Amino acid sequence: MTSQNNLPQTHSDLARFNMIEQQIRPWEVLDARVLDLLARVRREDFVPTAHRSLAFADLELPLTHPAVEGETMLAPRVEARLLQDLALKPTDKVLEVGSGSGYMAALLASLAHSVVSLEINPELVRMARQNLQAAGIHNVDVREADAAANGFAACATHGPFDAIVLSGSVAEVPPALLALLAKGGRLAAIVGFEPMMRATIVTRTGDASFQTAQPWDTVAPRLRNFPAPSSFRF
Repeated sequence: MTSQNNLPQTHSDLARFNMIEQQIRPWEVLDARVLDLLARVRREDFVPTAHRSLAFADLELPLTHPAVEGETMLAPRVEARLLQDLALKPTDKVLEVGSGSGYMAALLASLAHSVVSLEINPELVRMARQNLQAAGIHNVDVREADAAANGFAACATHGPFDAIVLSGSVAEVPPALLALLAKGGRLAAIVGFEPMMRATIVTRTGDASFQTAQPWDTVAPRLRNFPAPSSFRF
């Protein structure tokens, strides 16, 4: 039986509760640590003021004005499922590509030891840093960088990483990014082309061996400047 103290107290609390129960649980996100975290981290504080009323809606939210393709907050259920699939441990060192508003970094940092988060847009770098500071999260290093440039040299000196997450989609996972995984490390990305992409979880099982799973389908905006293979076929 639910106690009175555990019932939603405000409009935001109720909206957050409904987001978890109606969007996230039905998407097979059942990890108690993840669900508890989603209830504690105030998603609305990471949403631009113009879209704050939609903070808990089942959709992607633009982070810049005017809106720029790819500079969005992923839908809550997609963020939650990626977070669950990474299976983070308190000792993990994490790399995020695509800081956005800092919300995903906040979730990652709450489950892991430390997070390096790379963002190409200086406006979003400032937004993410401010949001994380306001939330009292201090184990995230947000860096302005074109992550895909020069074979991910911007983050190579901080690796290897126990977990890597791409907060946006790519046509394929670059081998240079997989090279930054520690043994046993996991990478979570959304890979492929519209109209349907695949969540892709790659685990490094040895020096040159990797295991790949694609447990669910979705669509997400592209990360900027990642290489795209030609779609031309004979």
